Amino acid sequence: MTTKLLLGGAVYSSPAVPDATAMAVTDGTIVWVGSDEVGRALHPDAEIVDLQGRFVSPAFVDCHVHLTDTGLALRGLDLTGAVSRTDCLRALSAYADAHPDEEIIWGLGWDASAWAGAGDGEDSPPTTADLDAAAGGRAVYLSRIDEHSAAVSTALRARIDGLRAASGFDEQAPLIAEAHHLVRAGARGMISPQARRRAQLHALDHAASRGVAAVHENGGPEISGLDDFTALADIDHPVQIRRYWGQAVGSPEEALAVVAATGAHAIGGDLFIDGALGSHTALLARPYTDRPDTCGVAYLTHDQIYQHLRATTLAQVQAGFHVIGDASAAMVAEAVSRLIDELGTPALARCVHRLEHAEMVTAEQAELFGRAGMVASMQPLFDALWGGDGRLYQQRLGERAPALNDFAALARAGLTLAFSSDSPVCAIDPWASVRAAAHHHTEHSAISPRAAFAAATRGGWRAAGINDGITGTLVPGAPAHYAVWEADELVVAPSHAGVQRWSTDPRSRVPALPDVAPQAQLPTCVETAVAGEVIFSRAAG
Repeated sequence: MTTKLLLGGAVYSSPAVPDATAMAVTDGTIVWVGSDEVGRALHPDAEIVDLQGRFVSPAFVDCHVHLTDTGLALRGLDLTGAVSRTDCLRALSAYADAHPDEEIIWGLGWDASAWAGAGDGEDSPPTTADLDAAAGGRAVYLSRIDEHSAAVSTALRARIDGLRAASGFDEQAPLIAEAHHLVRAGARGMISPQARRRAQLHALDHAASRGVAAVHENGGPEISGLDDFTALADIDHPVQIRRYWGQAVGSPEEALAVVAATGAHAIGGDLFIDGALGSHTALLARPYTDRPDTCGVAYLTHDQIYQHLRATTLAQVQAGFHVIGDASAAMVAEAVSRLIDELGTPALARCVHRLEHAEMVTAEQAELFGRAGMVASMQPLFDALWGGDGRLYQQRLGERAPALNDFAALARAGLTLAFSSDSPVCAIDPWASVRAAAHHHTEHSAISPRAAFAAATRGGWRAAGINDGITGTLVPGAPAHYAVWEADELVVAPSHAGVQRWSTDPRSRVPALPDVAPQAQLPTCVETAVAGEVIFSRAAG
């Protein structure tokens, strides 16, 4: 067995070695962490890697992604930069002209909530007629940034049987609910297997270049389709993939059958209880501020939630739900409370059930979920994008907006946090997620940089059911999943929630992290390794 000895850096390990500069890796496992001099003495025959003063951290885990859509956004029509309806349509027209042979134009990322003030009519979503004119009558699917609604051209609509009768249908406006699910499935069917595979591989390469060692694919009948989901089982890529399939089940036998049929690691992820705030489909207890005629959409009933959670718990299969609105969170809490009485907390905790997004979970609900051993898979970049005065959360929810994504309250209540991007909704940018969690628009909802970093590393492994206490850290015995970074400044940050003051006391016995203050330059990934094997190197191009 060959030992690799990394020297001359700053290794983020543990309070036992807060000033570590070196790390030894043997057969994919970290075997030692400490100082350069001791490392050379203990491992005289090791392969030496000169870190040149760089920062070494545990690799990140992105525990909620959509790989095909991410690859399509990276390689195709990305509309996240559009500043108005006209700008969005201009980008569509240019893409259509540049890609005349594509059977379908698949675009992602427009967000009309960010177009406020763009001018008369410029802050409204693109219509069917707009798409027809901009793309010359071709099949077009333009997903809103949250992927819970889409503007759809006439040519694509005409291919979908039963579309007009589906809930959420409109002749001109973006489609939501079942109408959106139908048209999304039709659009997926127009992407070739070869194009899909290229998109998936490109997304995984991109994740590795951002210091990510593992991703959790959140698939399901509505969001990705079975062909897309099962194709990932055949992907040969060093980034680890854990696959979640969002299909409701009613018995332990059905749960095990779904796992066998899909190859899923778990039954949950994007199992939709509701939709998204931006699309007015997240399920609320009170109507939307800007749409008093609706409280959103419920895709599952109380009984379906209870039966799914009961079945998976009895089958000892991890489950989870997509839950954004406060009404949907209350539905899950009711089911969990019943099952704690019926099956006991150990049975639930053994499965490490998950809540995806959990944006409007209360502290009381978080305490309940924490007792049941659940994990909240959350996206700090949602607050960075949509929190604050005049932005989407306030547009949709009014005075309820500041309470969203209260990381500090959930952590204090004992709910395990795991951070992710929901890519392509947000970029795969783990350090930006850490910054967003530490600098929440609502100050008391923020957590410390160290707590945020733990949620983006160890939290992801915990969300996958791995709770050995060392995976996701750089300590002896841990898998050597690590990343090397160019970082401007290292600071010592407190670990407890809600504290923004950073200590520069040299007597502090905790490892330092890169500065994630709003004005700081975030680290740049130089190298990513999984089980000690380098899977991304900036030097290799």
